[in-house]
Amino acid sequence: MGRNPVTWLGSPAFPTAARTALADDQLRRNLKHATGLIRNKRAGVVAELPDWEQLRLSGEAIKDDVLAHLDTYLLQFEESVKARGGVVHWAADAAEANEIVVRLAREAGADEVVKIKSMATMEIGLNEALEADGITPIETDLAELIVQLGNDRPSHILVPAIHKNRTEIRDIFKATMPDTADLTDEPVELAAAARAFLRRKFLSAKVAVSGANFGVAETGSVVIVESEGNGRMCLTLPDTLISVMGIEKLVPTWQDLEVFLQLLPRSSTAERMNPYTSIWSGVTPGDGPQNFHLVLVDNGRTDTLASTVGRQALRCIRCSACLNVCPVYERTGGQAYGSVYPGPIGAILAPQLGGDMHDKHAASLPYASSLCGACFEVCPVRIDIPSVLVHLRSEAVAAKSSFSPEAIGMAAMAWVMAGPRRFHVAQRLATAGRLLARGGKIRKLPFSGSKWTDSRDLPAPAKESFSAWWKRTRG
Repeated sequence: MGRNPVTWLGSPAFPTAARTALADDQLRRNLKHATGLIRNKRAGVVAELPDWEQLRLSGEAIKDDVLAHLDTYLLQFEESVKARGGVVHWAADAAEANEIVVRLAREAGADEVVKIKSMATMEIGLNEALEADGITPIETDLAELIVQLGNDRPSHILVPAIHKNRTEIRDIFKATMPDTADLTDEPVELAAAARAFLRRKFLSAKVAVSGANFGVAETGSVVIVESEGNGRMCLTLPDTLISVMGIEKLVPTWQDLEVFLQLLPRSSTAERMNPYTSIWSGVTPGDGPQNFHLVLVDNGRTDTLASTVGRQALRCIRCSACLNVCPVYERTGGQAYGSVYPGPIGAILAPQLGGDMHDKHAASLPYASSLCGACFEVCPVRIDIPSVLVHLRSEAVAAKSSFSPEAIGMAAMAWVMAGPRRFHVAQRLATAGRLLARGGKIRKLPFSGSKWTDSRDLPAPAKESFSAWWKRTRG
């Protein structure tokens, strides 16, 4: 599976996928309705708190402290987990993390595992690794289940099936679930069908796999927040629990956790508090899972930490607020990014966790933004996403060969613009380019101009340049 499947295997370049999304009217309607609803609700619950900006500043300060002393907090966290009966595993990359989880599931005698919604397990491609070893992963979050049964890909951090409406969901359930021939698209019936399907899985599962929203260093506690209760079923019924956690998810103390349990629900689900907040510390004899394994995953995070500008992306608490205000995401959806992490946060996480700005797809993601700044305004931990995007764009340019078509083209333009005579000749040639235009747009240019027109139209040049007009009218 390579070092890191942060970007989807075989994913298309962003412009191609974006054009496909823009042509899907149903997807765009679904997105506009859902993101607009969440965005407006979030604004309402945030306005209730007079100290919201102080909470954001506190969240930023706590996360920056963790990143500055990550080595110390990680060792404290490990000791705290072990002291309470848990087993800690360290994974340098996706392949190592997957190997650990697959081995633990096999040792527990499982050929099927139930899973709590987890961005970290999607990041490392855990489902694919389990299936390759003959173990069936069952997503228990309703939206994740819809995506999985539909053989689809998630398109939103918080609501993975945001691009599906209820009629499409009914069709997926009827095609994949038993006893659903008469199923309608009423939400109550859809939820009941999913509940009946999952209940059988919960009662037979030997192993559950979770992610983690937070880890508390001083107590070794792992925290999961959710809205449905399916996660709690995974955390209590199976005998073995395996939690996969990015090393940046720590908070130092219980008091620090208080800040994030106010920031996260308002920013993500637009709720004052999460319906289910589950916290466990190691193993409790006779109650819940009797085997707890924590897999701490690096997978490019240490490399990201080394960047003074890019490291702030590691503050992210996966709330998805930036997606709900992004004008690009709202029109293209998450799948157009070809990345596990879509939207503005994905545009700065994927290139860094991928660890290689020579990766053509990952390097293109920072350009999937208008730099409007709305994402920074809503980020609960004040990640300056536009600044990181500009930083990563500069790194992508620096990584390119000086003999690339783009570099040669820019050098040629610099030479043309350096002299007025050359510039005026170029203007006259550009005016002649109107012969290629149709309806005021040039839709296809020869190489290397085709690199532009493959994904966007070029406005037709004016009939007359400004300098030519000035000379003609002002003498």
